[in-house]
Amino acid sequence: MSRRPDILDEFTADHRAVTELLDRIEAAPAGGTDRGELVTRLTDLLFAHCAAEEEHLFPVVQHDVPDGGALVFGSIHDHLAIGQYLADLQALGPADPALETLLRGLADTLRRHLRSEEEGLFPAARKALPAAARTALGDRLRAERAELGAPPE
Repeated sequence: MSRRPDILDEFTADHRAVTELLDRIEAAPAGGTDRGELVTRLTDLLFAHCAAEEEHLFPVVQHDVPDGGALVFGSIHDHLAIGQYLADLQALGPADPALETLLRGLADTLRRHLRSEEEGLFPAARKALPAAARTALGDRLRAERAELGAPPE
């Protein structure tokens, strides 16, 4: 019998979509319109993903997971840095010499952040939160995304 994806499965799937977009951005020719469109898709996905983690997962982790406050603090710190990179990227044109440096910084920050959540926060949440609670959170997240329209991948 298959189980419904829980909230951690949903966020892990988001992480895979982020990684795929990063890989495509890095492979795209510098200054190309395809690259700009991919950065826009990544931006939309990341803002939706970060907001969903902060709304649906972080309060529960902070309350119910041992050392959850520290785990959440680290992720929120990363979200702020990622948001700053995205804002800076949006202000640049495709030929701006700072673009490559910002993209590398964003990619490094994102990969470190995703690894941190998948190796620290998610396992701690999986251990501390009952499966039924994680599944209910996943159901609520999917319902909200369906209502708002799923984030672009």
